[in-house]
Amino acid sequence: MAEIRAIAFDCDGVLADNASSWQNIHDYFGTENKEMLARFLAKEITDEEFVKDDIRVWRNIQPEIHRDEIMRAYSGIKLMDGARDVIQELKSRGILIAIVSSGVDLLVGTIANMLRVDDWAANGFEWDEKGWLIGPMSTRVDSHDKGAMVEKFARINNISPEEIVSVGDSGPDLSMMIPGSKFIGFNPARERACNAFKSAGVPIVETQDLRDIWLPIFGEEFPE
Repeated sequence: MAEIRAIAFDCDGVLADNASSWQNIHDYFGTENKEMLARFLAKEITDEEFVKDDIRVWRNIQPEIHRDEIMRAYSGIKLMDGARDVIQELKSRGILIAIVSSGVDLLVGTIANMLRVDDWAANGFEWDEKGWLIGPMSTRVDSHDKGAMVEKFARINNISPEEIVSVGDSGPDLSMMIPGSKFIGFNPARERACNAFKSAGVPIVETQDLRDIWLPIFGEEFPE
């Protein structure tokens, strides 16, 4: 078996103990966008179109939105149990760590800085010079093709796919599994995700403790 040299993590529901950084904003404003979510999951609209419509929904409640308010939507979100321990142990072994998320960069960047990962990518918004929301940022991470970012990370660091493991909690996260690499399904929040992981034949960790990914990755329990 090839030596593991890099691990790419999704953020929402994996490193961060939340369901969705986009849904957190909906919860903050008391809104929802289930119809567009269904269309997005069916690949009928792009990430950018989905974000644009989310902004429309939020602006129906509050026409002007400041970056500080979006940050307040994330107050109280904690790291997933075991996340800090796992990242520290990986770093001690010289394993590179990336976050590849189609979530909101304001939260993902905060998590990335807290854990001091090697690289990260996420989506988000454009702001004016005073911090007021302009609109969606051009998509960096395609939710249905997250493997493009994993491939870029591997290429920059001269890592072969066989040396990479990706960890995600949703069906679209399976796109992180570039040919030759491995994938761990962690804490699938929905039956749809669990079924996708089972169909793909990948290991599934159903707990909410990130340390439990250690066994399927390294064949051993997380070190005490």
